[in-house]
Amino acid sequence: MNSVILIGRLTRDPELSYTPNNQTAVTRFTIAVDRPVAQGRERQADFIRITVWGKQAETCDRYLSKGRQVAVMGRIQTGSYKNREGVTVYTTDVVADRVEFLGSANGNESAGRGGFGGGFNESRDSQTANSGFSGLMDDYPDSFEAAEDDIPF
Repeated sequence: MNSVILIGRLTRDPELSYTPNNQTAVTRFTIAVDRPVAQGRERQADFIRITVWGKQAETCDRYLSKGRQVAVMGRIQTGSYKNREGVTVYTTDVVADRVEFLGSANGNESAGRGGFGGGFNESRDSQTANSGFSGLMDDYPDSFEAAEDDIPF
């Protein structure tokens, strides 16, 4: 079974595009998912690329912004491509079946629906989703490279 559930915060605003053949919406964004760390150690995160399709892609593009906390349910998909130098680059992404908007963009978690059971409330969520969340993701680098001694195998 290929199934994943993640909770994290957007590292930047989502990017919406449409497929050339049938104009299906596709939105891509990256979330930072905190790793559990021992007390006194530096905070760490994994940066996971998310792809959302169809109507849900348009909704994510419209209401999500950098710093917004989301829960993503989907599947892991791997792939590869050749970069400009001809080197094969391997990718791992999550293709979302469902994206839940959690908390609010300004960090007030009580305003959110919580969990995968809530419905989307356009009036409430549109007000908070686009208000920005300055500074939250500044604690994380644009990419994360694990130190060799942090790898558990």
